[in-house]
Amino acid sequence: MAKTKDKGKKSAKDKTLDKTAKSAKAKAEKKGKEAAATNWTQTLRVAPGFSLLDLDAESTPGFAGDKAAGQLALEGIDEQLSELQERLYAESKGDRKRSLLLVVQGMDTSGKGGIMRYVVGAFDPQGVKHTAFKAPTKEERAHPFLWRITNALPLPGEIGVFDRSQYEDVLIVRVHDLVPRTQWSRRYAQINAWEKKVADSGTTIVKIMLHISSDEQKARLGERLDRPDKYWKFNPGDLDERAYWADYMQAYQAAFDKCSTDVAPWFVVPANRKWYARLAVANLVLEHLKAMDPQWPPADFDVEEQKARLAAMP
Repeated sequence: MAKTKDKGKKSAKDKTLDKTAKSAKAKAEKKGKEAAATNWTQTLRVAPGFSLLDLDAESTPGFAGDKAAGQLALEGIDEQLSELQERLYAESKGDRKRSLLLVVQGMDTSGKGGIMRYVVGAFDPQGVKHTAFKAPTKEERAHPFLWRITNALPLPGEIGVFDRSQYEDVLIVRVHDLVPRTQWSRRYAQINAWEKKVADSGTTIVKIMLHISSDEQKARLGERLDRPDKYWKFNPGDLDERAYWADYMQAYQAAFDKCSTDVAPWFVVPANRKWYARLAVANLVLEHLKAMDPQWPPADFDVEEQKARLAAMP
């Protein structure tokens, strides 16, 4: 009679699979540590001579790992973001009044929605002021173009998020000649002056452009047309705008050349790989919050006295 195989022992195949899994995990953990050591602010900042056309949207600057390693590197970032947000909010209850403004720009299908879910979603919504800018209303058109932007700024202790922004007034407005050239060409300097004023008031500005290739956009639009569960995301107007791709690239380049300043630099994130874009944006926001180093405010009451009162209560 054949001997029954010892169920407590692993087969050679199982041992090989375990070894492979451990090796893959170790490799991913190594890449995760490399991501944590990367200076994302320096890596992705628009520097003099930057060319959008020369940036490969498939690339992953500052990170040499694959998707699995990138997802592992994201683990724990949301907890750090959440704690720093709480400290920023609490700090505003004391004497220090600061906020952070995250500006997210990009062509249609660039992944702004994913950034909102996976990065901004790490924050307590009570401390987030999110604004998705659409075409200006009649009332907004009656005011200078920065009027509605100013009204959407975060309050002290808040994290403001702009889905599109003041830059629409030098992007779509420029591409479609919605106002005279003499008018939109003045707006770069007006934006710079406005951003300096905002920064001087205590708001840290993080401006991010999610950069995808024309081929990737075509594929993503095609997916929306192929899947009934994606129809709701598709807008025929997206195809109209796609016809102006080259003009938009020139408009973005001009915005980078003229409006990437020391107080409000631009960061361009290659976004063909969605996992990388989320990793990069999460780390950019994390680095800026760490640099702000928000502090818990001191008590404005006598702690020992209140402890004594509490102890005396039944």
